[in-house]
Amino acid sequence: MDSGRAQEIIDAITMINVKYHGFPVYLKEINEENNTAVVFPLDEMDHEQEVDLMGLFEDGP
Repeated sequence: MDSGRAQEIIDAITMINVKYHGFPVYLKEINEENNTAVVFPLDEMDHEQEVDLMGLFEDGP
């Protein structure tokens, strides 16, 4: 996923489904310097992690 689309998802009013290597995650913030995002799994909201943007995919239509 490119950083522009990731930021659009963060700024969206409605929830947009995103997966990181098949696992549903919530995008919290983007770090454009190193092409990463801070995310947390939807089933473990206290488990934040920094992941590569290229592992993120929008899920749905």
